[in-house]
Amino acid sequence: MNTLQNEPKSQEQPRRLPTWVVGLAFTGLVAFLLLVGLGLRRAQSGPITVGQKVPGFSVTTFEGETIDTADLAGKVIVVNFWASWCKPCEQEAFELESAYQYYKPGGEVVFLGVDYVDTEPEALAFINKFGLTYANGPDLRTKISQMFRIQGVPETYVIDREGKLAYVKKGPFLSTAEIQNVIDQVLQ
Repeated sequence: MNTLQNEPKSQEQPRRLPTWVVGLAFTGLVAFLLLVGLGLRRAQSGPITVGQKVPGFSVTTFEGETIDTADLAGKVIVVNFWASWCKPCEQEAFELESAYQYYKPGGEVVFLGVDYVDTEPEALAFINKFGLTYANGPDLRTKISQMFRIQGVPETYVIDREGKLAYVKKGPFLSTAEIQNVIDQVLQ
């Protein structure tokens, strides 16, 4: 004898979610998909290219000074990505410092060193070893390197007086003259 067959069947309707809950869930899903889409679009957009406006950014130096590129309007900005563990960065460190000393009196050119994926003690040792006197700071959370979409270090980006990317150098500069040639062309 089967007792389950003798029990009365329930005539309950399945419970439905209130309309506002369904609407809220749908809105949340659409918002999530929009965020994913915007992230994918940004990831596929590629690096900043020569001639494009460079978004503003700031670097907090190892000395604690914050340098905002928005405050440097009308100047040529040389942004050099480097790391203490990078041997090619060592090759160009002296050349960059020499170029900085050459342009420093005129005040028209600003050098910014951006230390990439490094530790502060090693970065400071690198700065001291090569006698770098231009502004250098860490790329916290790789925010700046992601904006430029660097592929490695060293990489150098020269921004013109109008805030547009004028020149990109992947790899080390080989001489001070090479750096000066690039900057002089941007200054004209």
